[in-house]
Amino acid sequence: MKPSLSIVLAASAAIASTGHLLAADKPASATRPNIVLIVSDDHGLDALGCYGNPVIRTPHLDALARDGTRFTSAFCTSASCSPSRSVILTGQQGHRNGMYGLQHDESHFQCFDNVRSLPVMLAEAGYRTARVGKFHVAPESVFRFDTILSKGAANDPQTVGRSPVEMAELSRSVIESADARPFFLYYATDDPHRSNAFTAEGKPTFETYPKPNPFGNRPAGYPGITPVIYNPADVIVPPFLPDTPVTRAELAEYYQSVSRLDEGIGRLIGILKKSGKYDNTLIIYISDNGIAFPGAKTTGYDPGLHLPCIIRIPNHTRPGSTQDAMISWADLTPTILDYINALPADAAARFDGRSFRAALDGAPVTGFDEVYASHIFHQIQMYYPMRVIRTRQYKLIHNIAWPLTFPSARDLIQSPTWIDAIKVSNGSHFGKRTVEAYLHRPQFELYDIQRDPDELHNLADDPAHAAIKTELIEKQKRFQQRTKDPLYQKWFWE
Repeated sequence: MKPSLSIVLAASAAIASTGHLLAADKPASATRPNIVLIVSDDHGLDALGCYGNPVIRTPHLDALARDGTRFTSAFCTSASCSPSRSVILTGQQGHRNGMYGLQHDESHFQCFDNVRSLPVMLAEAGYRTARVGKFHVAPESVFRFDTILSKGAANDPQTVGRSPVEMAELSRSVIESADARPFFLYYATDDPHRSNAFTAEGKPTFETYPKPNPFGNRPAGYPGITPVIYNPADVIVPPFLPDTPVTRAELAEYYQSVSRLDEGIGRLIGILKKSGKYDNTLIIYISDNGIAFPGAKTTGYDPGLHLPCIIRIPNHTRPGSTQDAMISWADLTPTILDYINALPADAAARFDGRSFRAALDGAPVTGFDEVYASHIFHQIQMYYPMRVIRTRQYKLIHNIAWPLTFPSARDLIQSPTWIDAIKVSNGSHFGKRTVEAYLHRPQFELYDIQRDPDELHNLADDPAHAAIKTELIEKQKRFQQRTKDPLYQKWFWE
């Protein structure tokens, strides 16, 4: 039986803190900004009002965008949960920090013990650190928080990650604390990830065909949430997906999960405002990777990598601004540390990203015109390493193990959308891409993003684009060397 909200709130006060209080002798100034980092799970650019979707209801995120800066060229570095989260919290690519794939179950990937994470560095800078919701990285000794407000198992219906208002209420003790030190709150939801169930044999499954996956939506609802129900006929089908009744039914469930997430963020921001902490809080909203449909999550294509990023800084002078600087999640940790004037002297060597502090207020910046991505695994069975460089016009995807068939994650291959398009309809296409092209990829994929935003026309063997291909390959090699990529050797040895 699910505990009531009041019981959860009472229990939160008794939750034990963990880790070492590294900043006990380093009190931070009371004027230093608090930091709230909100990370959703599998939320793409396709389902946010402030990013142009007229159907989805996301009033609180839209309001945050009106009060801050909306980034239009923000990218994760791997369209996979644990690797992406490890990059967010370390500023290092997954191939460097050791989080090569998912943390949980048989995959069991984790960062190297000597990696220094954002919460640890913030604690040393005098911050109280707390997390609530999904964790999905390891080991805890590396990602050490002073206070753990809830368990963080991946996509576990027994945790609070699907109940964002409860997550906000659990965070109240951190926000309203009389402790003069500023706080860092890591608020990470399970929404709008697909939800799993269990077979009669007790094995986890995402397969619900012919019904859509519920994306965490349930008849009993969640405390403090007023469900927003969507008509499948009204949703907007992204161009990389097949426009079928099954796809639309799934997108309607996904939209509802996004709206629940948004309502929880509204409660969290309300608590910040009522406590008087909002004006002095740096608030960042991002997703770990794109929507949980084939063609997005676990791929190097834009629906998996190109993501929402909304940032509101204290004393924002350009509210409602948009920022087109190309940034990646590797840039987040150095940017946060730079914003509080705690960027280490060896930042250029320690981090694979760099600070974009100058872009936070929406002012035009130069020099942010390319990003890199790196993928090795998702689940342990899914070895398919890719390295990606994306400029404003071109994208190069290097499929390092290209003779292999592209592997599908469990939540994608068991999705009703895929089952309906491939198994039931026996289709040759999935959206605009052929199934053959999706499953069997060449060593290099080169796309002119400006002319071909759907990434359908591979220019890698086009003589007219040989020079740009060579240029991007050389940039990718330098990136791999600079970020200590173990697969750099693949250029020379098999």
